[in-house]
Amino acid sequence: MEKEDELQKLNGQVSAPRDGDVEDDDPLVLSSQALAALREFLADQNKTVASTPPASSVAGGEESDKVELVTEDWRLSQFWYEPETAETVADEVVTLSQRIPGCRVACIACPTLYVYLKKRDPSLQVQLLEYDMRFERYGKEFTFYDYNEPEDLPLQLKHCFHIIVADPPYLSRECLERVSQTILFLASPVDSLLLLLTGEVQREHAAELLGVRPCVFKPHHSSKLGNEFRLFISYDPGTRLGGLEEDS
Repeated sequence: MEKEDELQKLNGQVSAPRDGDVEDDDPLVLSSQALAALREFLADQNKTVASTPPASSVAGGEESDKVELVTEDWRLSQFWYEPETAETVADEVVTLSQRIPGCRVACIACPTLYVYLKKRDPSLQVQLLEYDMRFERYGKEFTFYDYNEPEDLPLQLKHCFHIIVADPPYLSRECLERVSQTILFLASPVDSLLLLLTGEVQREHAAELLGVRPCVFKPHHSSKLGNEFRLFISYDPGTRLGGLEEDS
């Protein structure tokens, strides 16, 4: 998951969204390893963090198997994907984009995926919508985004994206509702495709709000979150991503 909010406790739960009066349906639960990493992170706040290379560096120059990312800011509910997860989702998006002339992709609150997409296909038109201003380094491909203001976005982004990948920062219905508003704002009115990465707890809400279904492939985070996460999609992938999960 990838907002402005101080982490109030080190008890295995991530704090509520910054508008305070909304509670998560299922608070994020961290494993003991993740808690230890969190304590180390908070102790090292004054140290210099690694920085992500500019988009031009990611897209060009010598190829490297390693993708460099900025350090997760746990206060912003940032939890980067494991490389296998990022590569799998990026490959799926690129595969879909090759079937759509002039395809434009929007990444809502998932900067990890943006970096992997630009590495996978530097020519792909990708817009990153993100709260963390560290990603402003991506220039015109960065748009500041606060899910509390779901449609406070440049009008030139309205209804012009063919593929949207969203990773809401919190596991609450309220957060998903607001991100859903953003998705509807961005989506092309014809044949747009959606990939939603969020917790299993959001299954019914995701189906109700966005008409998406889970695939067999399951995303994982480097921080080993205790909550089960899923990839929900709005289309039939065939055998890719393990196919759609059968109804039980």
